[in-house]
Amino acid sequence: MKVKSSFFCSNCGTESPKWIGKCSSCGEWNTYVEEIIDKGTQQSEKDKAWKDPKKEKLVPKRLDDVSALNASRIDTHDNELNRVLGGGLVYGSIILVGGQPGIGKSTLLLQLALKQNKKILYVSGEESEEQIKMRAERIGHKNSNCYIYTDVNVSQILKESNKLGPDIIIIDSVQTLMSPYIDSTPGSISQVRECTGELQRYAKETNIPIFIIGHITKEGGIAGPKLLEHIVDVVLQFEGDQHYAYRILRTLKNRFGSTDEIGIYAMDMHGLREISNPSELLISPDDDHLSGSAVAASVEGLRPLLLETQALVSPAIYGTPQRSATGFDLRRLSMLLAVLEKRCGLPFGQNDVFLNIAGGIKVTDPSIDLAVVSALISSLQDIHISKKICFAGEVGLSGEIRLVSRVEQRIQEAGRLGFETIYISKYKADLLPKKNFGVEVRMLSRVDDLLREIFA
Repeated sequence: MKVKSSFFCSNCGTESPKWIGKCSSCGEWNTYVEEIIDKGTQQSEKDKAWKDPKKEKLVPKRLDDVSALNASRIDTHDNELNRVLGGGLVYGSIILVGGQPGIGKSTLLLQLALKQNKKILYVSGEESEEQIKMRAERIGHKNSNCYIYTDVNVSQILKESNKLGPDIIIIDSVQTLMSPYIDSTPGSISQVRECTGELQRYAKETNIPIFIIGHITKEGGIAGPKLLEHIVDVVLQFEGDQHYAYRILRTLKNRFGSTDEIGIYAMDMHGLREISNPSELLISPDDDHLSGSAVAASVEGLRPLLLETQALVSPAIYGTPQRSATGFDLRRLSMLLAVLEKRCGLPFGQNDVFLNIAGGIKVTDPSIDLAVVSALISSLQDIHISKKICFAGEVGLSGEIRLVSRVEQRIQEAGRLGFETIYISKYKADLLPKKNFGVEVRMLSRVDDLLREIFA
């Protein structure tokens, strides 16, 4: 058997017979690493590992002769996961779930396995059977058809799957798998690519959906070659701060549905709990009538979400004023401060400014600009803003309040949660349907209007 080494780009997975400084595919520098690979193994030998020799060979078909994809999906018994997947689990799909260590990826998929009334094969290369059993007892759900298998040999895993005939397969994690036909170590580029390719072929030929857990790099991307994300059908990112209970499941890629949906969970001692109404948990009760707080009507994906923005403005005592933001873009905060100083004449330049999005949520939606501006003015002037008021609007450089998307959804969510007033942009507001939303809609054109309306 002829064995030789080759070089792979750690960013995109491109192969090269020799080391080169700059990748010709992705343009990154110093990303090529050497790996020992086995070029002597024929594909037919790999196929013997799990394929049925009696299975009919694939031949080209006319498009008119191909039947449409079956629209039925598997219910995961998890409303948040169903939402993110686009209505349920598609047969024969392969789903990659990435996230930081300890964020709850294994817990999420073990809960999925235990909630099903189907036959599940849970493969773990990171934990023993006893450790998985302990976690299952802590979660509390039971499924007598959940089978645990602790092996890392992908060929052996697929052989056992053929014998068992599961309805869903869960792999924890792809970086621990190894193919006997590749000589490099588990987690290397060639191993991850080969193992994922084998799992994809198995899922498509057997029509069994497969979940794969993937580690992430320190930059936040999924570890392994970029090709990994191109192979799979769905890429889910599990996000959250370990110091907060909230977890967000985002869709980065979905061949069977929208990528605009998110799922929200809370981590407690019994595992992950679905949060159907996160707005009520992210807004603190209005007890003390303190200044520096305003509620924003945001949208995460297609889901309306009301958040509390908290600001603290105090005189700078060390010369250069400090600027700090948690859960919000610091550069955008600096822009909003410059707008307030230029257009409203407010003295933020001589004050320290601290901004926080309550609950540990990170927000990129520009519609919370109006709430941030309100919280900043409230803290500067020490004037309380009622928690029955919320804001939805983007602030431009000239101080104008711009219209944001899905305004009607934001207004409906504010009315459903018992808010009395919502402030939005007056531009194109006449396009809103003339109906009773259960909340008073006030319209502003500039930040000067906000200053006169609330802080007069």
